[in-house]
Amino acid sequence: MPGPSDHPGEGVEQVGERADRMLTKVDAAFADREGCVVLVAHGHFLRVLTARWLGLPAADGALFQLATGAVGRLGTEHGQPVIAGWNVRPGS
Repeated sequence: MPGPSDHPGEGVEQVGERADRMLTKVDAAFADREGCVVLVAHGHFLRVLTARWLGLPAADGALFQLATGAVGRLGTEHGQPVIAGWNVRPGS
């Protein structure tokens, strides 16, 4: 949600557009190969990124709770985007 007029920040749709741009870059990086990519970001952005990965509106990122220091893993199953792991603690 945007902040006060003197420091407005981004709206959820703007964050969604930024997430879409990042997902486009990830897709392009793997256009002709397989592999993994690691994204490190704030939880709110990662929640929106997850929503967009799943084809949901950016605002639906609010449906995903992501704990501090936890890891989410996105992937595909049968060609469909899925959440392969969520709120995983490194080393667990």
